Amino acid sequence: MKQGLLPYGVEVVEEAGAVTARGGLGLVVEAMRALGVSQAIKSHVRIRQRARGNDEVAMIEAVVMLLAAGGECIDDMAVLRTDAGLCRLVDRELPSPDAVRRFLYSFHDPELIECARRERAPGHVAYIPGENAALRGLAHVNVELLNRVAAQGKSTQATLDHDATIQESHKQESLAHYKGGRGYQPSVIYWAEQDLVVADEYRDGNVPAGMANLRLIQRGFTSLPTTVTEYGFRSDSACYEEQVLQWLANPQREDGPRGKIRFTISADMSTELRAVCERVRQPRWLLVEERAEESVHWADVEFTPGDWPKDAQPLRYVAVRIRKQQGYLFAAGYDTKYLAVVSNRWELSGEKLLRWHWAKAGTIEHVHDVTKNELGAAVPPCGRFGANAAWYRLSLLAYNILSAMKSLVLPAPLSAARPKRLRFALFTIAGRLISHAGKLVLQISQAAERLAGLLEARRRLAVLAAASP
Repeated sequence: MKQGLLPYGVEVVEEAGAVTARGGLGLVVEAMRALGVSQAIKSHVRIRQRARGNDEVAMIEAVVMLLAAGGECIDDMAVLRTDAGLCRLVDRELPSPDAVRRFLYSFHDPELIECARRERAPGHVAYIPGENAALRGLAHVNVELLNRVAAQGKSTQATLDHDATIQESHKQESLAHYKGGRGYQPSVIYWAEQDLVVADEYRDGNVPAGMANLRLIQRGFTSLPTTVTEYGFRSDSACYEEQVLQWLANPQREDGPRGKIRFTISADMSTELRAVCERVRQPRWLLVEERAEESVHWADVEFTPGDWPKDAQPLRYVAVRIRKQQGYLFAAGYDTKYLAVVSNRWELSGEKLLRWHWAKAGTIEHVHDVTKNELGAAVPPCGRFGANAAWYRLSLLAYNILSAMKSLVLPAPLSAARPKRLRFALFTIAGRLISHAGKLVLQISQAAERLAGLLEARRRLAVLAAASP
């Protein structure tokens, strides 16, 4: 009987463990083990109360593998676990969606949420819950990973970029955010030179982006390896608050590295600051660039934020004037817009300072794009805050593992590949499994190996594992 338009038939068999459609996906698990991630999970994440079933290492390896494979929700684990050949490669049966869901629930603690609600500041609606031991342990796992990766190149420079993003959600427990929808608004700290996320904090959608950012910034800097001696920080106006500015500007700061942290932060355009910008005379405006419909100029201006300590070093304010060409207007009907950046970097021209600051848009925003559109972070899996925080943190862990693979073991053509490219070229290699001399062997085509470099990647991971302390 003819089954379809192409000249072949389909036969459903009881057991398909002799083949796999994901011959390269096991490399993700090998990378986790070679880079000490699996051992760090064993040390820092303790949830299982019974000896039966998958332990914490097996669960997290499975979820990271699911996200790397393109899974977007917990139920997608059902698809991955049907690949019996893949299960043979990783030497275990993958957990069911229900098992993953129960595992994520372990990161949720309603008492922490109630405690944060009780202790919020008078008159405030928003609050940020603390994390239970399992969720904090997951953060420690990521810190050990980034330290291990950074050690390969003995990194001495770290520019940390801060930004928040919105996760849309229609769950009953999600709260309204500033863009008009409902969901969550996690914040992330990203190490630009290493392409690694160093810290994150999960937040409800109604938490203002500028609320209590200092503790996350401090956690980002304390997560860096001791080899780092040069520090930088960039952020939008969410971090334009006096507490953050004073901490960054103080070389003797507490809960962070000593010495200078070079920083740029977009300033809130207050009425007072705008008036200062408007008083700048035309000759002082210097050109940054000409665009199709507008010109961008800069000028240093004198401005002091709030109650800035008199004995503290003054901050540099660089005003930005964006003026529409004749015949063009901004949506609000005016032809000139003012922005400003605050910094402690006096050694750069205004143009170079702005370009350094604007480079953040190509780093941290790229992380949000990749994690939300390609690593399952766009939609929280359930209505439990802690479980959603764990899922988001696991998506960031998956990002870091893939980044480490690209920088340390994958061939040059894949060094800048996004996850969807890695799936197409590497993770979805078709393979046949055979037993030879008592060992399991994955047979793949010569053409696929030339493009993916699977053999060399596995060899490099073995060297990394052997060199681990």
